[in-house]
This record gives sequence, C-alpha cells and structure tokens, in this order.
Amino acid sequence: MLSPIVAGVWRMASWNWTPQERLRWIEQCLELGVTSFDHADIYGAYTVEALFGEALALAPGLRQRMQLVTKCGIQLRVPARPDTRIKHYDTSAQHIVRSVENSLAALGTDHIERLLLHRPDALMDADEVAGAFERLQESGKVQQFGVSNFSVAQFELLHARFPLVTNQIEWHPLHRAPLHDGTLDQAQRMRAHPMIWSPLAGGALFTSHAEDAMRVRGVLTSIGAQYGVSAATVAFAWILRHPSRPHPIAGSRRIEAMQEAVAAVGVRLDAQEWTEILCAATGEEVP
Repeated sequence: MLSPIVAGVWRMASWNWTPQERLRWIEQCLELGVTSFDHADIYGAYTVEALFGEALALAPGLRQRMQLVTKCGIQLRVPARPDTRIKHYDTSAQHIVRSVENSLAALGTDHIERLLLHRPDALMDADEVAGAFERLQESGKVQQFGVSNFSVAQFELLHARFPLVTNQIEWHPLHRAPLHDGTLDQAQRMRAHPMIWSPLAGGALFTSHAEDAMRVRGVLTSIGAQYGVSAATVAFAWILRHPSRPHPIAGSRRIEAMQEAVAAVGVRLDAQEWTEILCAATGEEVP
C-alpha cells in the first residue's frame, strides 16, 4: 500500500516555504514514485498538517495519487494547547477520534490511509483503542492502523484486539536493537511491514566523528562506489534488504536526497555486503 520510500514531513514548518514551494516538493516526490507521506499531529507544534493541506489545496487532484499517514497520542505543552500542563500521552478513544478529525480538517481530506499511535502509553486501554479504531474504520475516515515505537509485547497487546499493519521504529546501522529485541522478527512473522524513521541516524552516518559512524561511513562509501551510487543510497539499501520489507522514511527538503533514497530500490545488497556494514557498525565479526 505504501511506496517503498516514504516522504517524511516533520521538518516542513522549518523550511519556511510558500504554499507553491511546498506543492512543488510534493509533486517532485510523486514524480519519483514517493507517493506516501508521513505526518503526525504534533509536527511543527501542530502546524505541519495544515501547511501540507494548504499546498495540496492548490492541486487537489494529487490526493488521488498519494497515501497519507499520520500519528496521534502525544500531547505537547505548547501555546496551541493551553490546557496541556505537561507533555504526556493520551490514547483515550476521545483523543484519538478528535485527533483524526483535526488531521482531516488540516490536511483537507475526508480520509487517512493509515493512522498510528505515536508512542507507547502506559495508560493505554487496548479495548478502548480498538473500539476507536473500529469506529474510525467503519466511518471510512481511516483505512489502516498501526503504532510507532512499540515494543514486541506492546504491539502484541493491541494487535490481539485490532489488526495492526505496521510498527514505525528507529533502525539504522548505529541503532541495531530491532535486529535483536524481536521487533523485526515480529514484523516478518505478522507480515506487518515496518516503517523506519531516522534511517540515516539523523545524519550522524555522515557527520559524526564517533568511531562506529566513521567505520560505517567508509564501508558505505566503498560499496557505493562499486554500485555507482552514493553512500546514502547504500544506507537505504541496507534497510530495504531486510526480509520484513521495511519502508524507510526520507525526510529531506532536498529533492536530491529524495532521489538518493529512491535509488536504493534498485540496489540489492548481497549477504556479505550487508554483513560488512553491520560489522563496521559493531566493530567485530558476527558470532
């Protein structure tokens, strides 16, 4: 359902673009085959969805060519939310439904392809959440549901009440926990293809002077030279190689960076190349 590479928009408010500039970026993503856009209600202190919707309103026909993903569940303490005294999580049915209604209005659409709970909530009532998901699905306002940053146990708890299609997680060579804590095993077992945020470690793969980052950077560059692609493309290819069939999120305003991400779809690393990157990250051979 989602494009192999997903466009992340969480920084859009800081781009300081006109609606026309935002629209051009959306159009360029679509031209590259990046048809899925990852949102959250809180992005840009609750402004990004409206910025995206404002741009989309200039060419409403584009809505039929894209999939919109958004997230809810985090309550930020910002001027736009004067009743929030402290940052906290809210997965009550009332909040989920209200968040969806707000997102639909901001994005200027009548439905969302995929809704995720943004963070695990210790007070989450799985039955209540499932009831909210059912109502939203039956009304046609949301097609699919998932979670973000959930542990294996947390995912299974909610999945037992309502079918989930993804867990959006952080994963890259410098953050390898999902390989070992059961998260990616679960994704493959349930065929719930994970969405991957920060696939380039927030840029640390190419800017950090830490030893592991420098080792990985060297291997990415070497393999990239063999394939005639950038080191960033190889980093995306490393993620795409996993059999859980992940969807990495590329969140750059630079269309060149989006092109590098998309190029990874055409690069299939063999097991030795993939492991060479892993070993560069750990600094040791596999057991």
